[in-house]
Amino acid sequence: MSYVFMFLSVATSNMVATSLAKQDKKEAQHQISVLLFIGLVCGLMMLLLTRLFGPWAVTAFTRGKNIEIVPAANTYVQIRGLAWPFILVGLVAQSASLGMKNSWGPLKALAAATVINGLGDTILCLFLGQGIAGAAWATTVSQVVSAYMMMDSLNKEGYNAYSFAVPTPEELWKISALAAPVFISIFSKIAFYSFIIYCATSMGTHVLAAHQVMAQTYRMCNVWGEPLSQTAQSFMPEMLYGANRNLPKARTLLKSLMIIGATLGLVLGTIGTSVPGLFPGVYTHDKVIITEMHRLLIPFFMALSAVPMTVSLEGTLLAGRDLKFVSSVMSSSFVLGCLTLMFVTRSGYGLVGCWMVLVGFQWGRFGLYLRRLLSPGGILNTDVVTTKKIKSV
Repeated sequence: MSYVFMFLSVATSNMVATSLAKQDKKEAQHQISVLLFIGLVCGLMMLLLTRLFGPWAVTAFTRGKNIEIVPAANTYVQIRGLAWPFILVGLVAQSASLGMKNSWGPLKALAAATVINGLGDTILCLFLGQGIAGAAWATTVSQVVSAYMMMDSLNKEGYNAYSFAVPTPEELWKISALAAPVFISIFSKIAFYSFIIYCATSMGTHVLAAHQVMAQTYRMCNVWGEPLSQTAQSFMPEMLYGANRNLPKARTLLKSLMIIGATLGLVLGTIGTSVPGLFPGVYTHDKVIITEMHRLLIPFFMALSAVPMTVSLEGTLLAGRDLKFVSSVMSSSFVLGCLTLMFVTRSGYGLVGCWMVLVGFQWGRFGLYLRRLLSPGGILNTDVVTTKKIKSV
């Protein structure tokens, strides 16, 4: 669910990078304070919603099946829910640092959180036998520590990460105009992935287990492409709208990101399929689950290989604030993808059919984004920036 609030991350890095491109540090500080306040409010709201509706959401997601897992799942959700305010405040602080082209601070925070989470899981689950509750507490503590380190990194850059400012109606409207399309696109992506899980749930325990293994591996590999998107969002605003506007340099940067993305996609696809393909015992020894996993290797590779290039293009469009196009592509892809998933599921094509829909979802977005950026009127090919566009930025 925290991925839904990535619109805060995109809005923060975009606004901070644009302000710094105009060499206005005071404006950047004010935007950070406002976005920190919004992150805190959203975090407290999610904490309250988790406490009130967590059990209902977990029960509804099981669709009346595997009801025995509901108590344990609810325990995990309730403990993890305590970290919501820290997660979103830390997310804003991290994105502000990245908007300043400072990646070392967030990297240290995430590294520390990973170590704390790993040690916590080992101690609480393996030695103290706390089970799923122990895993939840380990993750929660690691997220709190990570948020503190993110804010401390921001302070070291000369900004006040503990300054919270209530946005005026005008500021809230400007942030909403930037964040709303991003929220729609992110929500559509999450909803599509969730609907795949929903479809897999109706195919039996073994199929669901195989999907969960491959989906977790997919997500682990997926995040390696995100730095390409963040690079575009941090560096492109200066080249597109800054004092030293340079479109040829922006196009060169995009070419570099695409080359890296294509290479990374092939590497991730190869590694991601090799582990479950050659060493399935790492995940399970159940032969039925392993068979189902092996059926997914080809669509898994095809879907994953497109991700780094797609997020590079998406990050460039977000940096250029071509937000309506991004949100329209995502929402239409979500609707079309869900309709196709329903057809595939009812026609008996199974889990392989669902993953082939994911392949189309990823490569379709890639093609549309690439066509948009290469078009004569695209943000990388428009040499004249209108007054209206400058004011909107």
